[in-house]
Amino acid sequence: MAIKDLREFMALLESRGQLSRVSAELDPVLEIGEVTDRVSKKHGPGLVFEKPVDRETGRSYTMPVAINLFGSYDRMAWAMGVDAETGTWKDLDAVGKRLMDLLPLDMPASMKGKLDALLGLKDLAGAGAKEVKKAPVQEVILRGDEVDLGILPVLKTWPEDGGRFITLPLVVTANLKGKLNLGMYRLQIFDKNTTGMHIHEHHDGAKNMREQFAAGVKRVPVSVALGADPVTIFSATAPVPPIIDEYLFSGIVRGEAVEVVKCITNDLLVPAHAEIVLEGYVEAGETRWEGPFGDHTGYYSLADDFPVFHVEAITMRKDAIYPATIVGRPPMEDCYLGKATERLFLPIVKAMMPEVLDYDLPLEGVFHNCAIFQIKKEFAGQAFRVMNFAWSMGQMMFTKFVIVVDADVDCHDYSQVAWRCFNNVDPSRDILISKGPLDRLDHSSTMESFGYKMGIDATKPLANEGHDRGWPDALEMSPEVKQRVDSMWGELGL
Repeated sequence: MAIKDLREFMALLESRGQLSRVSAELDPVLEIGEVTDRVSKKHGPGLVFEKPVDRETGRSYTMPVAINLFGSYDRMAWAMGVDAETGTWKDLDAVGKRLMDLLPLDMPASMKGKLDALLGLKDLAGAGAKEVKKAPVQEVILRGDEVDLGILPVLKTWPEDGGRFITLPLVVTANLKGKLNLGMYRLQIFDKNTTGMHIHEHHDGAKNMREQFAAGVKRVPVSVALGADPVTIFSATAPVPPIIDEYLFSGIVRGEAVEVVKCITNDLLVPAHAEIVLEGYVEAGETRWEGPFGDHTGYYSLADDFPVFHVEAITMRKDAIYPATIVGRPPMEDCYLGKATERLFLPIVKAMMPEVLDYDLPLEGVFHNCAIFQIKKEFAGQAFRVMNFAWSMGQMMFTKFVIVVDADVDCHDYSQVAWRCFNNVDPSRDILISKGPLDRLDHSSTMESFGYKMGIDATKPLANEGHDRGWPDALEMSPEVKQRVDSMWGELGL
């Protein structure tokens, strides 16, 4: 059985000793963030702050704050359905393999092939969203003057943040054909019923809004779910293939359809087992100064104009839990969400680049600044093919540094990778400087969302790659000596 909702996941974590409840009164402004940052850096448990309080006003909030629930390799694996008693982090590769087997990622050229692919999608229909009429998230309904975002214990996590930010939202939009998209875009609280919506131009949610505005729609419906089952939360962050939507992706991973319910004020579908839903709209041409915000780069992202989200209704459970996350210098909770993406999408990367054996997205690269590819090299220039192909694949287009190593290098061992880069690379031969889109949060680029990238070929050069001298063998002790020393190692007292 798939994990039904956030609280069921929390119960699993608690049963495994991976959830701590904090009964002390702590302020969502900076205090909860400071505690969570310390726990994250120590690779500590998920946290529930049971008594959030506003020290400035003396107000006590009625709902607890849940945070850092995904903040370890084990918890992330359990979130994705890996058995909490017998499974390990490595079992995420098997989940990725199942995705690869189910999804028709490349549409065949022949008519029969296309028909087979479409029939394959039809077979997956049972994994898609399952609409229900009655939902826990609509037990309480606030509309009109009742709407007040101040009832939520929204965090301010870093001192120079522009305000309080909702940091774990599932933002639901639709295109003109009604295809839904879930994305995770932070929301800065402006007042009781408006927020900013930090949505970048590359995001599918932004494309949906542009499409509707271009068609003459003045107010584009948007709904925001807070809390859902863990796979659906992950799906809002994942680079889901365009052929499917995030609910279908989540259903495939869960092995069970996501129950959704139609919103009270619009036709968008939101997770029925969410904790809280904000319903509203974004108006054409309306922006407001948003930020700064202490971001996952470990730096403050700069303030700028972004769309305004108007909240027309709040629905929630009677005993709602407020879910949040804090981002900052790694390691933080979002690192493990990114690592799950790395593992689940490895089979897809390998299908598109067959020479790739494995890849790694270092935590310190915050997932759009560095990718390390381990390849089986067979022809001249193959490392450069991998670099260029990587920059053409979805969100990997943002990757600022692409490093390519040989099959005998463990791409997850950064010491090995650095050794090969520092010793094998001739900058005149092995460096590729390219230009293209960059992540909006890249503060180092001269231009916003656009700039230069570098590929590093740390593989052993082939005969026709411009290295005419001999190439030395790496130092390695003979197997016979290794075996003899192994047999006497216990007697050496070392």
